[in-house]
Amino acid sequence: MKTLLAAICAAALFISGCGENPQEAPTEVREAVQVRNTITIQINGKEFTATLENKRSARAFAERLPLEVDATELNGNEKYFYLDDDLPTDAVRINQIHAGDLMLYESNCVVLFYRDFTTSYSYTRLGKLDNPAGLASTVGDGNVHIKFEE
Repeated sequence: MKTLLAAICAAALFISGCGENPQEAPTEVREAVQVRNTITIQINGKEFTATLENKRSARAFAERLPLEVDATELNGNEKYFYLDDDLPTDAVRINQIHAGDLMLYESNCVVLFYRDFTTSYSYTRLGKLDNPAGLASTVGDGNVHIKFEE
């Protein structure tokens, strides 16, 4: 009887070990890794590239591209706009903002910062411009039209 039970257990282990390769990631994981993390941002005829974070919020933002928005000026250091739908968040207290930071405030307010400053607010980091040189002069003092593309 013990021999039969041992044989059944061994067969069950052998059968359950067959099938998917445990080394191979599930399809959704492979697809997430293959998502392009560089986007293009066009403002007043000038093109900037940005690298998105490897996180759910940034991937959810990228899924909405291409996107054209009218961004509102605020505080002489940022342009912001609201999305129709919420994005996933993982907000943290940033402390230091840098020109070129692309952040999410709350769950649907996308902010592009064009000057460095300190802050006590919490944001979800979406990405950062690869080279923000000239960003402040490009966005100007008022509201601005921005186009985001993959």
